[in-house]
Amino acid sequence: MEPVDTPLPYDRFLGRIRGTDAGPTLICVGGIHGNEPAGVLALERVLETLQGRAGRVDGEFVALAGNRSALAEKKRFLDRDLNRAWTDERLERLRGDDGLNGDTEDREQVELLQALDDAVTDSRGPVYLLDLHTTSGTRGMFSTFGDSLPNRDFAEHIPVPMVLGLEELVEGTLLGFLGEHGLVAIAVESGQHDEPLAIDRAEAAIWIAIRTAGLLAEADVPEARQGQEMLRRESRGLPRAVEMRYKYDVSPELEFSMEPGYENFQSVSQGETIAHDREGDVVLSENGILLMPLYQEQGEDGFFLVREFSPFWLRVSYALRSAHAGRIARWLPGVAQDSKDPDVLRVNRRIARLFALQFFHLLGFRSVKDEGDTLVVRRRRFDEARFIARGPTPEHLR
Repeated sequence: MEPVDTPLPYDRFLGRIRGTDAGPTLICVGGIHGNEPAGVLALERVLETLQGRAGRVDGEFVALAGNRSALAEKKRFLDRDLNRAWTDERLERLRGDDGLNGDTEDREQVELLQALDDAVTDSRGPVYLLDLHTTSGTRGMFSTFGDSLPNRDFAEHIPVPMVLGLEELVEGTLLGFLGEHGLVAIAVESGQHDEPLAIDRAEAAIWIAIRTAGLLAEADVPEARQGQEMLRRESRGLPRAVEMRYKYDVSPELEFSMEPGYENFQSVSQGETIAHDREGDVVLSENGILLMPLYQEQGEDGFFLVREFSPFWLRVSYALRSAHAGRIARWLPGVAQDSKDPDVLRVNRRIARLFALQFFHLLGFRSVKDEGDTLVVRRRRFDEARFIARGPTPEHLR
């Protein structure tokens, strides 16, 4: 696709406020999907207010527009999904030609990567990232992140449901890429695309992130407390945390269509027909909680099924990881350390029948590959309690 001729509505840098004193950097990205402008609009609001407090900021606040070309067209993407593109293979290719010979999203990705790298290079402390999204279904208000202790600690300050395990089902997200480079990175979905409250919720999440990262003292950011109160009210009746169970993949040729009326966090039952495609009815094979039903033309994920994750197990996993219990996992029966990567374990399910994937989740591992009798898991980087008090030192992104 040729470059969009329409004047782009946003600069890549929506704004940046750099304090005199060293401190953390908070990067916020809005509109990585072009039909999700709520995050960009919320950032503009925050920048206008925060400018008057610039003298009290420690560190730096950086606000970026994601897919500017898609934002101009009000489409999720023009050639491909920019939030499925942050893989080693694609990034290596982009580094080779700077995206000049690629599609629209190649050029967007090269520019966004450079902007992110500039912010990381200029940082004078730990770097935090907040990725702002909305959903096509109603009641779409939650946070998601790679389940490391620093990410979870950061997300817990935003009182919306936490979704664990998304990075195991969705490859190439911006969060996954940045998490591997030492950024504490979370995404917040603030509601349905066209819902006016989605902008308010995104703004609340930004103010909470500003206070949590430490850019402003609590007394200097009353919006954070007000935002927490609002999000707490809005989330009443929703689970505090859920874990991913299943993703239904779709493609344009499948002509996927959800049944009308489904919403986020709705309970659904085994045997229920919730969608249709060219292959017939889409029938659920298990009970669960529905997340992100697809009510738009573009998208690779038809819907997700999740189940509630008890706060008790959140506390158990925190205790186990704080005690570095994951380091003894390789000594368990049927578990072997990978010969090339010490952070990767290969689990023989015929021997290690008692050690399900959920057990390794508690220890801070994520699923990499399921090979039937063998489960391959990888320790999450920077998954240590010491990074909660002060985030890891970020690595160069280029």
